[in-house]
Amino acid sequence: MRDVVTPEILLRAYAYGIFPMSEDKDDDTLFWVDPDERGIIPLSSFRISKSLKKIIRQNKFTVTVDTAFQEVMKGCANPAKDREITWISGRIEDLYYDLFKQGNAHSVECWLDDKLVGGLYGVCMNGAFFGESMFHTVTDASKVALAHLVARMIDKGFSLLDTQFVTDHLKQFGAIEISRDDYHSKLNHALKQNDVIFDADNPATYSGELVLQLITQTS
Repeated sequence: MRDVVTPEILLRAYAYGIFPMSEDKDDDTLFWVDPDERGIIPLSSFRISKSLKKIIRQNKFTVTVDTAFQEVMKGCANPAKDREITWISGRIEDLYYDLFKQGNAHSVECWLDDKLVGGLYGVCMNGAFFGESMFHTVTDASKVALAHLVARMIDKGFSLLDTQFVTDHLKQFGAIEISRDDYHSKLNHALKQNDVIFDADNPATYSGELVLQLITQTS
């Protein structure tokens, strides 16, 4: 018998500091993860390389929010050069799409010549954004999406960007590991920020120059 997991149960789990995964794309079961060391990106020390700043300033990609959530999830679930096996199953796609329809999950998309070439998605609760996954088919597209996410979080007053784990890819942006106790302290603070909203439609996008200004003034 399949375990029953609803969007409400998912949100409750995130509030307790745990999140679900599957073994692979075809796995219909879920397991819960509560790492001893949690990955986060401190918003006050988000790092961008000079080359990425140039790309952001040039507005090479058209960046949108919440316009292609399902497509972004599918992009994240597809095999990539550094990711042969995905933990994003069809069941997870369905659950997070339900969260999206409720306004508790969001995506940031990067487009080039009207084609989706990168993006990310995650869960949003008060002052916390729980980053789930990102993808790109064109170099730097996912990095630009992340920078736009961070700028929006800074602008709206978020305090916690959870990356779950720390990878070499995320370290370049300033990702660090903190203890479970430290994470729960930051999570509890973020969840008390009842006046913080993602506000995807006002405005829908930020210019590259504004993204850099927001990040620079905070770091």
